[in-house]
Amino acid sequence: MINIRPIARVIAVLLVIIGGMMLTGIPFALYYDGGDFFPLLNSGLICMLIGIILWFSPFPGGDGSIKKREGYLIVAMGWLAMVTFGALPYWMSGLITDIPSAIFESVSGMTTTGASVLNDIEATPKGLLYWRSLTQWIGGMGIIVLTVAIFPLLGIGGIELFVAEAPGPTSDKLHPRIRETAKRLWFIYVGLTGLLTLVLLAVGLNFYEAINHALTTMATGGFSTKNASMAHYDVPAIQYPIIFFMFLAGTNYTVIYYGLKGKMKNVWKSDEFKAYIFIVAALTVLVTLVVKNNTDLGWEKAFRDSIFQIVSLITTTGFVSADYTSWGNSMTMLFFVLMFLGACAGSTSGGIKLIRHLVFFKNSFLEFKRILHPRAVVPLKLNGKVVTGRILTHIIIFLLLYLILFVLGSIILAGMGLDFMTAIGAVATSLGNVGPGIGKVGPVDNFAWLSSEIKLVLSFLMLLGRLELFTVLVLFTPYFWKSN
Repeated sequence: MINIRPIARVIAVLLVIIGGMMLTGIPFALYYDGGDFFPLLNSGLICMLIGIILWFSPFPGGDGSIKKREGYLIVAMGWLAMVTFGALPYWMSGLITDIPSAIFESVSGMTTTGASVLNDIEATPKGLLYWRSLTQWIGGMGIIVLTVAIFPLLGIGGIELFVAEAPGPTSDKLHPRIRETAKRLWFIYVGLTGLLTLVLLAVGLNFYEAINHALTTMATGGFSTKNASMAHYDVPAIQYPIIFFMFLAGTNYTVIYYGLKGKMKNVWKSDEFKAYIFIVAALTVLVTLVVKNNTDLGWEKAFRDSIFQIVSLITTTGFVSADYTSWGNSMTMLFFVLMFLGACAGSTSGGIKLIRHLVFFKNSFLEFKRILHPRAVVPLKLNGKVVTGRILTHIIIFLLLYLILFVLGSIILAGMGLDFMTAIGAVATSLGNVGPGIGKVGPVDNFAWLSSEIKLVLSFLMLLGRLELFTVLVLFTPYFWKSN
């Protein structure tokens, strides 16, 4: 039997935290006087009030413990509550009048996708724009991981929530106690966000622009305060720090932790991190040469635009410094493929994650050796350790499910009236939590023109991608609801 009380209590805590974070936008609303004071205030108070009511409601709860099924339900229902209530400021302010579009903007923020329905970002009230950026920062590391760090009321259930929400096929522990692991992840996350804010202030951005872009960069979200995204800041001193911190945000936080502790041997033991560096470097050289040959840009500008867009798409940040679809069909297809990569597991990036690709290709290569030597035991190793059959099966099934969802989603969107390129671009960017796609949802377009039905489908795909498929899909299986 599923315990309802702990589920309701964790969602109650989430709503109180979300409501409190909404209120942090009030100083910007007052300072810039954009008319968004009351929408933020009322939305925040509504969230907190409903959270308090949920906390004290007499739900049945058995022994109050959180086991695997409760953990998956909390994550799925918690995220559903977050994206629903996160849409309140948009709707109550009149900025976005229809509910599906408000939900889409909220889901895009919380899942760090970065797709938007706003046609004129610079005309948006500053308090609401800050809340929009903050939703990405909240979703980047995961508000439930934060809850695990802060609230010991979750007890033994903390590990279930952490595993259900943590991005990637593995969740390396930095500390034997899961609450300490979550705390350390969030300390690194907050620290890097603060550091990037200071760097952006030092290179000329005002505090409002600096904090917004720091929030969305470290979350690998990609929301900007400018209509032209990072192309508005076409200055090396601004774009290079963003590139560096996007790259950091796409790195496994365990690797970052070891690096901060000076344990470089542990850093270089990560096969995924080494592959990450190699792929970014190799693609940067290739794309820079193509861009330099196909445009009249100088070497520095060609290099900067190339590495910016490569890191932006691999990490699923979605910032735009240039229209990569204008670099030719081959480059358009290359950047489309990058939407399926994702950076490192245990980072804030979305997508499939490099570790899954690495395991898949290593195992595929070893299969040739197994064919030639059928009696030999040829283990697959990653980071010097043997990958178990269970993990390998999990990764192969994930890749297959991801492909099926991409194809199925593309067929559904094509059936709803989208052309082929736009359909596959919208599904790929939503499922991978990237932001810009191809077709009519490319880097210089947005999603405002799509129908309400399509926005809801894409919202569901964004949630599926952020929660790594299984966390949501397991709820639709009969095994989940059986008592034994």
